[in-house]
Amino acid sequence: MTQPHPPTHLRRTIAKAKHRRRAAPAASPALGGRLADAVAATVGSWRFILVQSALLLTWIAANAAIGGGAWDPYPFILLNLMLSFQAAYTAPIIMMSQNRQSDLDRGRALADYQVNLRAEADITLLHEKIDLLRERQLVEMTELLRRALDRIEALERRGAREA
Repeated sequence: MTQPHPPTHLRRTIAKAKHRRRAAPAASPALGGRLADAVAATVGSWRFILVQSALLLTWIAANAAIGGGAWDPYPFILLNLMLSFQAAYTAPIIMMSQNRQSDLDRGRALADYQVNLRAEADITLLHEKIDLLRERQLVEMTELLRRALDRIEALERRGAREA
């Protein structure tokens, strides 16, 4: 069993949406945006967390094993400085990536909102058409009922005259 073709206005709407998508290609982010996304993707991965944890444990273990002559003895001030430096740079870079993603999401949300408005308008129009059809059917049924009653009355009159 084949599906019926969608209504013509629906096909036109779909065609317009496809045309808009093709006509407005997604702007490729600048080098800074791509770099921020790459850093955020790397820093926000389990692989990064595991590798950094292994490096930190190795750093601490090596410095603790060497003791007083270590390059960064306890309380690991150099390690603390490097981690602070890393946090100072990665936090703003991650924020840039999140802001860019937020802008993309905002654009998508606006497009979804416009689609929803159009769907609401179409549904309202369909409700109006159905109401109009029901009203016409009611008028037709009332007219048919009136004719049937007229015929019944005519038959009753004819039957009363013949009797």
